[in-house]
Amino acid sequence: MKILLKNHIEVIVFLGLIISCKPQKTIEKADEKAQVINISVPKTFPALEFPEDNKPTPYRIELGKMLFNDPILSRDSSISCASCHQEKLHFTDGLSISIGIEGRLGIRNAPSLYNVAYQTSMFWDGGNPTLEQQVVAPIDAHFEMDYDINEVVKKLLAHPTYPDLFQKAYQQAPSNFALTRAIACYERTLISGVTKYDKFLLSQDSSMLSASEKNGLKLFFNEQGDCFHCHQGAFMTDFSFQNNGLYETYKDSGRARITQKNYDIGKFKVPSLRNIEHTAPYMHDGSLATLEEVLDHYNSGGKTHPNKSKIIRPLNLTETEKNDIISFLKTLSSEN
Repeated sequence: MKILLKNHIEVIVFLGLIISCKPQKTIEKADEKAQVINISVPKTFPALEFPEDNKPTPYRIELGKMLFNDPILSRDSSISCASCHQEKLHFTDGLSISIGIEGRLGIRNAPSLYNVAYQTSMFWDGGNPTLEQQVVAPIDAHFEMDYDINEVVKKLLAHPTYPDLFQKAYQQAPSNFALTRAIACYERTLISGVTKYDKFLLSQDSSMLSASEKNGLKLFFNEQGDCFHCHQGAFMTDFSFQNNGLYETYKDSGRARITQKNYDIGKFKVPSLRNIEHTAPYMHDGSLATLEEVLDHYNSGGKTHPNKSKIIRPLNLTETEKNDIISFLKTLSSEN
């Protein structure tokens, strides 16, 4: 009996030692805001892709949005990305030409950032291939923010809030790498779809469109209106660079600024027509104030220029037909 009792005591002591040697770690719940999330897109859109080193998390998107709206990115802290891309104006600024620090006039019209995640290149001239790389350009440009990105990072490092936010989003202190990726990550979430036209495509119910809208759609997609050659697909653009005969002589050489080729003078990226109703003025320089002026331009066949696209020719549309095309264009406006 004594032997059994002794054995029992030894076993209990042994088990106690094992238990007491186990590390007393508290299991922490994973931070959900650090987890990669899916960004939903309309059914008529292709799947949204993010770079491997910049997958979307709530922390990254929130940081990008803060930076996008913060004038700390400009040399005199007077303007932000949102100054030229205002949400209330469908991420444009409503101006013919954007204005930078100290009232400096830029060189081009600010395009909408809606669905920019699907762009194959950035800017009117396609000068940057990715959203991450394009972030640097407006910061550096003399007529925009006129700042050195390295100086921006120094400000962010000294900021009371940003270092912690960068750590949570990218597991590092503020840096060029994380700064450009955060803004790009946020910009990829600016999705605009679910239009009257999308609903029509999904349902194929022609009763959803008015007589004017249906005729406008027909004109848009046939040789009479001749819009579809460049404006096609989910985003109503083929992302090509075209000279549309806007001028006989171009002050802005367009795509030629990048390629240094004479045959690219006056060529600019074909813009998306989604939300076109709300993003006036139009063209790379905002020189056309209304959709009526845009239709008049294309109906006339444009100005003579050696690089003008062969697609641009007099259309001989009637006033009613031009108005019908405009009616159709308005079905491309997002409802949310």
